[in-house]
This record gives sequence, structure tokens and C-alpha cells, in this order.
Amino acid sequence: MNSIKLTHLLLMVVTVLFFSIHLPASSADTTIEQLEKSPRHHEWVDVPYGDGDTVRCFLTYPEVKGKADSVIVIHENRGLTDWVRLVGDKLAAEGFVAICPDFLTGKAPGGGGTADFENSDAARTAIYELDQEKITHALKSIVTHLRGLDSTTDQVSVVGYCWGGGQTFSIATEVPTLKSANVFYGRPAESGHKNIGCPVYGYYGENDNRINASIPDTEEKMKEAGKTYKPVIYSGAGHGFLRAGMDEDASNTEMKAVKDAWERLVSILKG
Repeated sequence: MNSIKLTHLLLMVVTVLFFSIHLPASSADTTIEQLEKSPRHHEWVDVPYGDGDTVRCFLTYPEVKGKADSVIVIHENRGLTDWVRLVGDKLAAEGFVAICPDFLTGKAPGGGGTADFENSDAARTAIYELDQEKITHALKSIVTHLRGLDSTTDQVSVVGYCWGGGQTFSIATEVPTLKSANVFYGRPAESGHKNIGCPVYGYYGENDNRINASIPDTEEKMKEAGKTYKPVIYSGAGHGFLRAGMDEDASNTEMKAVKDAWERLVSILKG
């Protein structure tokens, strides 16, 4: 076996082992089965905000001795899917209290949430009809809720994917006391950069110029505001690579992007 083939084989073995321990990669178990088998405590909570509104959230606790830092996980433009909940569970496995809000709470037919839409396309349509001001109020209330738990510290980070990545950047301009903002292939905030009080970390796929074209301008705006913005572009990956790289048919390149991005995210959250 030549050195190139050996290197390729070793990469595959390491990646599979990493996924089996840390991430919801391809598995004989479905996403629901993985959630059901999790040893961590899960619960649903309704967080009030605004004038009588509530946002339903999936909350996962780590198995730790002392108080834990918290992470808000903001879903993609298809709403709070089981995959997002599993990501929250895996973050709890790393030692964080993870909360996954459903911003489609009350928006489905009959007043339900994401799971009550006819299909993901209907959920996506509803996402883009949401009131941005209400989303901001809801996220601020979630931060307050997390800090008020007996089992948490005051350190709250935010991580978001796609639509949620854009919301992550936006809430960083509204809540200057966040620990970190982790934007996965999301649009940057259009204004308010001077209000950001935490580092902003970007995770982008190489083949996603629709989003990546905004990076240079964002770097300039953050530099002018005196803020920290650290984007990383993952080779060979496209938009939505964290989810795509966990699929059964994901390529080695996609899986490597997931591995590298996840390790970076956990390191930042723990830092």
C-alpha cells in the first residue's frame, strides 16, 4: 500500500472514530433513536418574552459536578428539526447546558411549531415571515432564562446554522455580554458592529460564495469597530456542511470539514 492510500485510510478511520464518539454522524440508529438513547436529561420549556408570547425550547443538561456554561443553538431555515436537537445533545455531552429554541412556535396550523408543518418547505416559508424584533426579544429572554438556572454560570454562547447563523451574528449586536458568537454559514449583521462585546467566529464552506462573498466586507466593518471576527473557510465544503457532512453518503472531504469545525467550536466554547 502506497503512502497516499495509507494516509487516506487513516483519515477515514480517525474520522469514523471521531464521529462515533462526538457527533451525530451516519449510524444504524435514527436521529430520534440517538436522542432516546442519550443519558443526558432532556426537557421542553416555554420561555416567555414580549407581550404574552412564548418560545418553546428543547433543553439538554450535561452530566457534570458543578455549574456549566450555556449554549443557545439556533436552527436553520427549516425550523427546529430533530437534527438540531441532536446537535444540542452533543453539545451537552461536551459539558454545556444547551437550549434549542423553536422560532416557529405558534406559527404552524393549529398553533403548533416546527413539527406541525406539513413539510419542511412550509416551515421555511413561515421562517421568512417572522418578525425580526420578536426574534431578538425572544433570544434576549432565553439568555436571561439560562442565566437564571441553578445549574448554570452567567457565560452564554450562541451557535447558529444557516438562517440561525445570521441570527447569531445579529443577537451579538444586541447582547454585548455573550461569551462568543459562532456563525455557521450565516449572513453577517448589517449594522450594530460597535455594540458587539464578544468574539465572533465564522465557519464557512469553500463552495458557498453566496455567503462567503460577504466575508471581506464583514472583516472590514469589524476591524473598523475594533471587534474580533475570525472566519475559517473549510476546504471542499458547501453551504450547510455541518449537517451534510453527517449524512450517510457524505464524502471524506465533507466529513473532515465537520470534524475540524466541531473541534474548533468545542475548543472555543470551552475557552
